[in-house]
Amino acid sequence: MKNSKKIISVLLAVMMAAASAFSMAGCSGDNNETTSTDESAQTTTESATNEDGATEEATYDPADLDEVAEVVGKSYKEDTEHDYGYQLEMPEVGETIAIIHTSMGDISLRLFPENAPNTVNNFIELAKAGKYDNTIFHRVIDDFMIQGGDFENGDGTGGSTYNDEILEDEFCDKLLNLRGAVAMANSGRDTNGSQFFINQAGPENIDWDALQKQWEYMYEGLSMYHAQGVADYFAGMYGSYCYNPESVPEEVKELYNQYGGNPTLDGAYNAVDRGHTVFAQVFEGMDVVDAIAAVETDSETNKPYDDVIVTSVEITTYQG
Repeated sequence: MKNSKKIISVLLAVMMAAASAFSMAGCSGDNNETTSTDESAQTTTESATNEDGATEEATYDPADLDEVAEVVGKSYKEDTEHDYGYQLEMPEVGETIAIIHTSMGDISLRLFPENAPNTVNNFIELAKAGKYDNTIFHRVIDDFMIQGGDFENGDGTGGSTYNDEILEDEFCDKLLNLRGAVAMANSGRDTNGSQFFINQAGPENIDWDALQKQWEYMYEGLSMYHAQGVADYFAGMYGSYCYNPESVPEEVKELYNQYGGNPTLDGAYNAVDRGHTVFAQVFEGMDVVDAIAAVETDSETNKPYDDVIVTSVEITTYQG
């Protein structure tokens, strides 16, 4: 393929730069607004060496993100009934809630069946069947998240849906991976099972400038692949890095700046339909989440040295 050498070499550079930007986004304490540049709106031109050894210029127009969305099958719900941040409101009396009883205390969750109906139903059915009883939080990373729900293997490699069927992602523009949001763990698009995690990151790590820089690098790579007709391949390989801050409303940025969380996990604002379905929000017990996040863990596996046990998940109604 005439441009294969160019694509590989340029993509490697793009990936290295994106990894650097992603690292900055996760470690920086700055809280800045997104700064757009003209770089992502310019045609990308790179030098390449063809099969005869001659140097040539390969030009790629910036990818039309609507076209890319159609190619990769991007899908999310636009909720017109609720305001941004509604997930932070207390549940109403009589509303169905979940209480995660753990060896370190209780964590109470408000559920969102109106925007993630299949995911909420899956969680409720697993809880009622006792699948979460005596499981552990097998992956704990302070200032990021705590993850559990693998009732089969207890190490992140197992945990099916309640009916063993495929559970598709249910992204929504109004449900965000804010601090305290509960989302589905997955290994790629539409690979949800029983595992879930609770976002625990604070606002000090939100850096919109770094996220913008990461997106500009990824947009370049996406444009090259889209020009070759293989944007779906790019999405499969690097989709988790394709969070697009330019598509994020200011109200969403303000929520992250105030409350913290992990914005790059929001599927609704990912250019190639990658992310994690938010289906619940902690409304009581974040002190327990923080305590779990602070336990000592194995540096390689992020598994707590001393098991943090989910004794049961209770499905009940909120009494006020």
